[in-house]
Parts: sequence; C-alpha cells; structure tokens
Amino acid sequence: MSIVKIHDLYFKPFITETDVKSIVKDLVAQVKADLPKGEIPLFVGILNGCFLFAADFIREFKGDCEVSFVKLASYQGTTSTEKVSQLVGINEDLTGRTVIILEDIIDTGTTLQEIYNIFRKKNIAQLKIATLFFKPDVYKKELPIDYIGQSIEDKFIVGYGLDYNGLGRNYPAIYQLTTKPKMKNIVLFGPPGAGKGTQATLLKEKYNLIHISTGDVFRFNIKNETELGLLAKTYMDKGDLVPDEVTIDMLKAEVNKNEDANGFIFDGFPRTHSQAKALDTFLTEKGEQINGMVALVAPEKVLEERLLERGKTSGRTDDMDVTKIRNRFNEYNTKTAVLKDYYEAQGKYYDVNGVGSIEEITKNLTEVFDTL
Repeated sequence: MSIVKIHDLYFKPFITETDVKSIVKDLVAQVKADLPKGEIPLFVGILNGCFLFAADFIREFKGDCEVSFVKLASYQGTTSTEKVSQLVGINEDLTGRTVIILEDIIDTGTTLQEIYNIFRKKNIAQLKIATLFFKPDVYKKELPIDYIGQSIEDKFIVGYGLDYNGLGRNYPAIYQLTTKPKMKNIVLFGPPGAGKGTQATLLKEKYNLIHISTGDVFRFNIKNETELGLLAKTYMDKGDLVPDEVTIDMLKAEVNKNEDANGFIFDGFPRTHSQAKALDTFLTEKGEQINGMVALVAPEKVLEERLLERGKTSGRTDDMDVTKIRNRFNEYNTKTAVLKDYYEAQGKYYDVNGVGSIEEITKNLTEVFDTL
C-alpha cells in the first residue's frame, strides 16, 4: 500500500484490506450472538458508501436473512453538509421485524438520526445499528450505536465504499487524508555495465537528491562498527545472507539522517518483494512514497562488451570473465523481474534506454525523472 492521489488530494494507507475483513467478521459475530434463535433479521444498508461493507457482511453472516438498501445524499466533498434528503428504497412490511441498519461510517449522526426516526414509525420489533467505522469526537446525537467495528479519529477517509467526490470507493483498503508528499524518491536499477553508478551521481546533483547505495551503507556500518554493522558482520562472517530486517534498518537510519532532503535515489535496494513492501511501509509512515522504479535497459551483448573493456583498467576479476558477467546478468534479471512486477502493479515502473553516451543516457533518465 502506498499514498494515492484522488482529484487534488493525497491519501495514505490507514487500514489494510485484511484488517477490514477482520473487523467485518467480528461485527457479524457480535450481531449473530445477540439474535434470538430462529430470528430472520432484515439488514438495511445505507447507500452509497456501505455497498461493499453490506455485501461482505451478508456473505459472512451465513444464515437466513433479508437485505434491503436505502439511499440518502448527505456528503459533498470532505465535510458533511448536514442536509438530509428523502429516504428511498424500503417497500417491505416491517411490522414485528428485527431491523439492523448497516452503516459504513457514522460521524455527526445527522443522516443516521433521520433514518432511525423513519424506521421507528414502522412498528418494528427492534431496531439496531451496526457501523463499520465510528467517529466519537464529532458524534452529535444521543442515539445509541449497538455495534461498532472500529472507532477512528475525525480525519477524512476513502476506500471500501467510501469516496472523495465520487472516486476511491473501489479501493479494497482504507486510506486517510494526508499532506502532499514533499520528496522525490526513486528506485534506480540497471544491469552490470549500464552505468547506473555514474548516472546516480549525475542525477543526485541535478535534482539535489541523496544517493543511498546499499553497498556503501553496508561498508560504512561495518567499518564504523555500528550496532547494525556488527550485527550484519556476524551473518557475513558465517557466510549467511544478511536478513532483510537488518538491511532495512540500515536504510531507515540513512533516511532518518536526512529528514530535510528533497528526496532519495535508492541504489541496490530494494532487491526483494519483502524489502519493497517494507520500504513502502516506512515511507508511507513518513507521509512519503516511492515515485518510481527507473530501470536502465540495454542488450546484454552491448553490456558484456562494456564490462570486458572496463575490466582492462578496473582490476575487477568479475569484469574480465564472460561466464561471471553472464551470471551477474542472470542474477540481475531474476531480481529485477520481481520488483518490476511489484512497481508495475502500482503504475510506477519505467524503463529507460541505456545505450548511448553518458550524456544521452542522462537525458533519457531526466525525461522520466521530470515526470515523477
């Protein structure tokens, strides 16, 4: 989950899809426990926002019940207008029935009070209210709420049926209004020989970004015998891979050292799906996000020739051996494929032509960076 933009506003992840499902499940359990044996309740969903909640609630109920929906227009933008229109949708005879109103969210309670007053005149046996979310700080009515999925602070949310001016209802999780991200954060990838290190140096100067290289971070922590460096060394000395959480904590420390930065170029990180998710979570907590994964692409034959040429002066043995070079290509392609899918699903993957002079490749990268 990452920050999303809807119309002119930004929203950060607030409640995951998994947690929403758990809240719904708990609500259903509470309602079923209170129903008299053999009772067939009528669940009434308040449109538009509750349609996803009501559908999941009914599926989870797994018992005899009836369902109906009513509609009231009471929201405009991000604040309640306090205006309530006529109730439309109930045609059933409710005499002697148990009616349970399903609400997606209750804030001031104005809409709910109007609905409650209408139902109370229909000779029902009992009327109860179940809401997915409740804002106690702004609730203005004396009406009791029988079942509350989760109480939340008075901040505007979207997702799972809730919208901002018509958009956002289809998100499976809940997002909360936040400020516009201030940073430009880029994950920069490129195969061996693509010139990623050279380009990262040029781009960090052009955009005034902090370049975070995983290799440099590891070397710094180990050389300076930081707590994380010593921990990483214990794994490396045994020939084991350093666990994701240690690598992630090192990266977090680097970011936290530069709170006022314009943004970061992440070089060599993330390398796994779990690292990418952890980076998203960390940045989201800071009200920031990854703007894009930018990958330099070039034919392996061209890159192979570059590396062999570089090997004549670099002194690196892995630049001189074709077999080692091709193994490095394979490792890169395997790791990049996973991350490409991850960022492509978010609409954040960009590939850039890595063939040409340094200046030409910089120009190609700049054209993408300027859009992020």
